[in-house]
Amino acid sequence: MKRRDFLKLTSSFLFLGLIGKVAGVQKAAAAVGMLPTNGTAAASPKATVYFSREISPESLVKLYDKIKGPIAGKVAIKWHSGEPHGPNIIPREMVKALQAHIPNSALVETNTLYAGERQTTKQHRQTLAINGWDFCPVDIMDEDGAVMLPVKGGKHFKEMSVGKHMLDYDSMVVLTHFKGHAMGGFGGSMKNIAIGCADGPIGKKMVHEAPDNNDDYSKWRTGARFMENMADSAKATVDYFAPHIVYINVLRNMSVDCDCAGVGAAPPKTRNIGILASTDLLAIDKASIDLVYQLPEDELHDLKERIESREGLHQLTAMKNLGLGTDAYELIEV
Repeated sequence: MKRRDFLKLTSSFLFLGLIGKVAGVQKAAAAVGMLPTNGTAAASPKATVYFSREISPESLVKLYDKIKGPIAGKVAIKWHSGEPHGPNIIPREMVKALQAHIPNSALVETNTLYAGERQTTKQHRQTLAINGWDFCPVDIMDEDGAVMLPVKGGKHFKEMSVGKHMLDYDSMVVLTHFKGHAMGGFGGSMKNIAIGCADGPIGKKMVHEAPDNNDDYSKWRTGARFMENMADSAKATVDYFAPHIVYINVLRNMSVDCDCAGVGAAPPKTRNIGILASTDLLAIDKASIDLVYQLPEDELHDLKERIESREGLHQLTAMKNLGLGTDAYELIEV
């Protein structure tokens, strides 16, 4: 019996130059509470993170080919569909090129907890059409409900509710627009699966520790505890697919706001940096942060303030504590 079939059966019973200056980056990281890349972590093998300054469909496909080894069978491409007319979402031609390059693949998403244009499947599909995500199958994974997956070694959760359709896939490609985030400080690969694979009504409510009044965002969980909740949630997805899961971060149009903000997102002040790809979750988000923190102060200021004011760097600590990769990495330019 396949793993996903076993989990389906179980769930039914449950009823549900920027690359250089490394030393300077490490000093800056220590100053803001980031994890060092030396010391005990350096004794472990370094993860490989591929990097291209070119942001294009061709570059995206080239980087994917560097990490595609574990991907097989039916493939879920977890990306962010964005609110209607979102100005900062990954360009459609890039996503289209990658999806066409991956056999037996589909774009996957889940509905939102907050009241927007993606809260219900009907609304979400209307938004997909508006944003041009109609060139391939798009699976709203919680369209038919949710299932619980175990969170092995979780700090706050022992299980997490995810979109039921996730169990239909053998592998996952996590395609992420790296940017700021209102509650997480920043949104990288970890946030993409932590919030993005959790179903709208249950899983996202668990991660946010939201009250029944979903619109009262002031009572949603924030700070270090929220980062730990996200890491717990991400671990459920990583453990389900491992080792058949890889990560790509696109560092362009990096507003301080998530694509959830749609047309209301603050205009980006940072330059576009490039695309990163890795088979290691912590390494790719750490490398993305390190590259961002190399930006000149006038570009970095707002995004850095957003990250640190939300204790966003604690995402890295929480991932490390759960064994979601290594913070020791080698950046290889392609």
